[in-house]
Amino acid sequence: MKRISQLFFIVLVSGSIDAQNSEKSLSAQQESMAAISALTAVGNIEQLKTELIAGLDSGLTINEIKEELVQLYAYCGFPRSLNAVNAFMAVLEDRKAKGKTDVVGKEATPVTDTNRYQTGKQTLQKLSGREEKTLSGANAFAPALDQFLKEHLFADIFSRDVLTYSQRELVTISALAAMTGTEAQLQSHIGLGLNNGISESQLGELWQIIEAKINKQQADIAKATFEKVKNPAKK
Repeated sequence: MKRISQLFFIVLVSGSIDAQNSEKSLSAQQESMAAISALTAVGNIEQLKTELIAGLDSGLTINEIKEELVQLYAYCGFPRSLNAVNAFMAVLEDRKAKGKTDVVGKEATPVTDTNRYQTGKQTLQKLSGREEKTLSGANAFAPALDQFLKEHLFADIFSRDVLTYSQRELVTISALAAMTGTEAQLQSHIGLGLNNGISESQLGELWQIIEAKINKQQADIAKATFEKVKNPAKK
């Protein structure tokens, strides 16, 4: 009887853990990454500085934040990425002057693959969980775009191991949700995020961050886009 009770307790606890994982919340570090990404994407440098400080205080390393800002140039352009990097440099200088020491963190492991197109293609397949057989849409119409996406974005950037795929998708989703006119890309990356460990409840919290840091209109657009991912038949 005692053994049966112990087994029942183990099953009960395991079920509780599974339920918690399916409804996991954003950590303080994830919240900071999301806010940093969104504010970088819209170019709000003054508020970004506040969030960069919060990110460091939450435990994000210097290299993790740098990696995030570097990745963002592929989504919101070099000017805003460079402005964000300059803002981060100013924040670090100010903290250093105040005697604060921030953790630098790990460096990216050098990527040794010589066939960058295949590396990027494999990375995208891991993210999506689907094998790409033939090019379609914009990638078929403009093959150079497909080449740049795979060789640079998904090989050169996403293959760097400073951030996980889940973190990179959180960064991307946050930026796309903050910007206007990027619903199609947001829909695609929400799917990739869900496929790489981001939960529906975490996305719900992310829309709250977008509403607080950007505006309600963008948050509502993100929510509507999320509904399309959950209900593909819904127009």
